[in-house]
Amino acid sequence: MGTITAVRTEAEADKSQLVEMNWDPITRIVGSLGIFTKIDFGKRKVAECHSTSSIFRGYSIFMKGKDPRDAHFITSRICGICGDNHATCATYAQNMAFGVRPPAIAEWIVNLGEAAEYMFDHNIFQDNLVGVDFCEKMVKETNPGVWEKATKTAAPHAELHGFRTIGDIMTALNPFTGSFYRETLQVSRYTREMFCLMEGRHVHPSTLYPGGVGTVPTVQLFTDYIVRLMKYVEFMKKVVPLHDDLFDFFYEALPGYEEVGRRRILLGCWGSFNNPDVCDYTYQKMTDWGRGMFVTPGVVVDGKLVTTDLVDINLNIRILLGSSYYDDWQNSETFVSKDPLGNPVDQRHPWNQSTLPRPQKRDFKDKYTWVMSPRWYDARTKDYLALDTGGGPIARFWATALAGIVDIGYVKATGHSVKIYLPKTVSLPEVELEWKIPKWSNAIERDRARTYFQAYAAASALHFAEQALAELHAGRTKTWNDFKVPEEAIGCGFHEAVRGVLSHHVVIRNHKIANYHPYPPTPWNANPRDMYGTPGPYEDAVQNTPIFEENGPDKFKGIDIMRAVRSFDPCLPCGVHMYLGNGKVLETSHSPMFGYQP
Repeated sequence: MGTITAVRTEAEADKSQLVEMNWDPITRIVGSLGIFTKIDFGKRKVAECHSTSSIFRGYSIFMKGKDPRDAHFITSRICGICGDNHATCATYAQNMAFGVRPPAIAEWIVNLGEAAEYMFDHNIFQDNLVGVDFCEKMVKETNPGVWEKATKTAAPHAELHGFRTIGDIMTALNPFTGSFYRETLQVSRYTREMFCLMEGRHVHPSTLYPGGVGTVPTVQLFTDYIVRLMKYVEFMKKVVPLHDDLFDFFYEALPGYEEVGRRRILLGCWGSFNNPDVCDYTYQKMTDWGRGMFVTPGVVVDGKLVTTDLVDINLNIRILLGSSYYDDWQNSETFVSKDPLGNPVDQRHPWNQSTLPRPQKRDFKDKYTWVMSPRWYDARTKDYLALDTGGGPIARFWATALAGIVDIGYVKATGHSVKIYLPKTVSLPEVELEWKIPKWSNAIERDRARTYFQAYAAASALHFAEQALAELHAGRTKTWNDFKVPEEAIGCGFHEAVRGVLSHHVVIRNHKIANYHPYPPTPWNANPRDMYGTPGPYEDAVQNTPIFEENGPDKFKGIDIMRAVRSFDPCLPCGVHMYLGNGKVLETSHSPMFGYQP
């Protein structure tokens, strides 16, 4: 790590002190994520932020001409972390295009696999990657005053998680040496085993197919899963109060910390866990079976639920360019002019997108990234909304809570919260947890929601296991239905990857893929300024984030910025490299937009 020096005299005290600082790469999913900032150390605030991706993947190009039956195998390789989410979403799109409905037990098996993936991935990210930002070593280096207070602050739920003070929790989060850090590594092992029981292989499933699954359902299969699941249920009874204590402490220790990573409440959730009782994969009934999901799809704008209709969500997706390294396809071929219900389909919809890469030099005043800018068109206000996923859980909870539809015994949406019921385990009694809609969409609340969603996934899995066993005991053990690939068809799949919204759109012509566009959470979160100048969510959340770190520019680590970015759960944040060089100080005058004049 380099160092940076910024000298500021008393005579300059009334001027902004802008220092360029870059973190590149932060992550290597869908390209390498780079965060380029200008920090005003005079005002203790991030003045400007650009999010970049330096790698072009091109899946939408080489999917053309492929056999549509291979779509889930190929697109699984988009990601080495959430490849199963892609495979699942692809099979949803295939089911629609092929006109096939899997047997009920197959859907319960897929739901069990995806629930295990949420448990595994959220656990390892929250406690082995995000947790490091809140551990003793990091807090000592960036906010020694906070560390001192933590050592003297009693943990409110010590009797539940076993750590006497907040400082003890931070020490337990130290990488490789902390007791809680090591425990969570073991949890990630058996949750991965749970996934493999259902989907064969992690992270590229070997038993998922259009029309169903290849997993053989047996009592032993589900018993092996449930044994591990109950260990996880007991684990979550400790983890939720532990994280609540830690996150609440930061609000108390650093007044104003709610502004770190805060942005306007613009959340998107595409729904998760299909209900085989209502899901037939037909586009004509997608509104109904979308609302039948066990995580409700929805768009939340300024705290209000705008829609829960997957048809509405689908038709209003727009892919904008602006700051991206592509040529426009506005005058290119139209693949789909109307959806199966007769609704017009926009040229900037994924069904009609043509990927036309145009490599060029990075220029923050023009083009600077390979990520396009997905937006959701709000027909009420005529706005192209830069929705974010909040790392996945906060958007899922917010939409599900407001919709008030889900009620399956173990989880219940109330209209203002989501209640989670965890049954009695080996050493702990039954517990009722409640995620309540927060005041803000910010770094702390994104992280908090991730913890609660681990419990939600576990509780949901209890229901799915019961339903699968009921099918098994009734003798309904067929896991796959036959289909034929049509000469022409369109399909769309909607799912929640671990980090948030995931959609796959396919167009089939002459029995081959004519057009295919997957949109995972990263493009929604990491996109740049669009053609209207609207910044992407990372940019928006980091820009204007206050700096609470006690270090000056010469020893600055950017912990508040990293907490803001990591709260969105970018893949592989452990790959952070901070490049500072010798730094560069920019002296500027006032501007009403960002507080400085370039």
